[in-house]
Formats: sequence, structure tokens, C-alpha cells
Amino acid sequence: MLNRESPPRDRAWIEAHVPHAGRMCLLERVIDWDADHVVCCADNHRAPDHPLRQFGRLGSACGIEYAAQAIAVHGALAAPPLAPGGARPGMLISARNVTLHVARLDDVGAPLRVRAERLGGADDLLLYAFSVSAAGRVLLEGRASILLGRAPDLSDPADP
Repeated sequence: MLNRESPPRDRAWIEAHVPHAGRMCLLERVIDWDADHVVCCADNHRAPDHPLRQFGRLGSACGIEYAAQAIAVHGALAAPPLAPGGARPGMLISARNVTLHVARLDDVGAPLRVRAERLGGADDLLLYAFSVSAAGRVLLEGRASILLGRAPDLSDPADP
């Protein structure tokens, strides 16, 4: 559960802890989290200059990127505080059982609520369930597989 005494997990915190910056950082803040899940919110899906917008619209499949960023946020939050380099880098390698309940996101009037729940995993592979909703309506949902890279060795200055 979100610790109310902890620093705010706002857009600035998210940008500092995940590999998405500028307009490509889609999430605005963390609403709730624990060791197994995270809930974030975003309200930029209607922006005419949204970086994922194509042909004058933001298709609902772009919600997978919102979910992937929530998973990255969860990795940053759940990483042991004294772990060298923090969370291990990860890459979305699969999105499965994705159901798009709407055709587009840019015409959704309410803020997006992005939930990711860790279902399991091994040393280098994680499985999450995700959903993107607005005003209590699920817009898309599915599962994502994340391949983790090796943690950076901070003692080796040649390690990128």
C-alpha cells in the first residue's frame, strides 16, 4: 500500500526512475502500490500532440504502452532500496490475451487508470496482468511478459 509519508510518486519521480522522458513519459502519478501491483493515472490521452497519436487519433492499442510504463514503475518501486543501480532494466517481449474494449483512447473523457499486477516470474522473466480503465469502465486488458536485463555493475566504470 502507498505510504502516505513517502515522497510523492508524481511525474517527476516517474521520469527519474523509468526510461521514459519528456512527452513519452505517459504516466502522471502513482495512486497505489504494493509488492504485487501498481495503479497509476494519466490524463494526457486527449492531447492533440500525444507522441503515440497517428492519423489524428490515439488507438486503444496504445494503452499497452501505458501498461508497460506502469510495469516499469512497479519495478522501480519494488526494487530493494539498497540494490545497486535500483531496478533491473526490462523489455516488453510479449503482450497476450489483449482485449481492446474500445477503438480509441483520445475520445475517452475521464482520466486513465492504469493497473499492473505481477502474476509471477523467474529470475529473468516476469508476467503481469494489466488493465487500462476510465470512470470505472475497462478500456483494454491483457497480460505482458517482461524480460529483465542484467543489473548494472556500479563498481565497473566501463559498464554502460
